[in-house]
Formats: sequence, structure tokens, C-alpha cells
Amino acid sequence: GNIYWTDHGFNLIEVARLNGSFRYVILSQGLDQPRSIAVHPEKGYLFWTEWGQTPCIGKAHLDGSEKVVLVSLGIAWPNGISIDYEENKLYWCDARTDKIERIDLESGGNREIVLSGSNVDMFSVAVFGAYIYWSDR
Repeated sequence: GNIYWTDHGFNLIEVARLNGSFRYVILSQGLDQPRSIAVHPEKGYLFWTEWGQTPCIGKAHLDGSEKVVLVSLGIAWPNGISIDYEENKLYWCDARTDKIERIDLESGGNREIVLSGSNVDMFSVAVFGAYIYWSDR
């Protein structure tokens, strides 16, 4: 098994084996402040949220190849990100817009607002079956 993590101090996403060996940088170019990541091992995808000058949600293969931006409009401080493996949806929460949204994880299409609050500083989101869980500050 592998473990993936972001380091927004160095603006990169890394991977290593669970014992810490074979550590290497997957993505570094074009990242400003990567925030959260989600991995879909079966499809071989890595997703991340970006807080930097151009906030977005990105997708790449697990080796960092074929990097694309799925969401770049109407997004400000995307925090947590989660995959619904059964429905093939990608969820994220945004601390500035106070929303949880979702898209098709393959195409980035069919964007929907799942939850919209006010004055809720959404920090993380998780999806399991028919339930959505989130935290705020």
C-alpha cells in the first residue's frame, strides 16, 4: 500500500510506501497551495483541492500524469474532498462559499450543490453510502 500527502509549504503532492520507503514527488509544477487529496485506487486517480492564487480542484493519474483541472469557477477556499465510490461522484466543501458540492469524477460535469449554509466554516467532508459528514470550525 501507498500513502499520499500534500505539503502546501513546498507546494507539492508526494507518495511513499506505508513504511516510508520509495518516497517521491508526484506533482509539483503548477501547484500553489494544495490543500486536501483523495485517491481512487481502482480507477487510478488522484484528486486534490487547491487554495492558491487560482483555487481549483484537480485530477491526475496516481503517477501525476495527465493532470487536468475539473473545477475552477465559483470556488474560493476548497477544503476537504471525498469520493463516493458507488456513485462515481467527487464531493468537496468550500470554507468561503459555505457549500458542499459534487461533480462526476470522470468528466467533472453535472456540478450540483449538495448543502449550502451560512457562516459555516466547512473544513472537511466524507461520504459513506447515503450519508454525508462534514466538520466546521
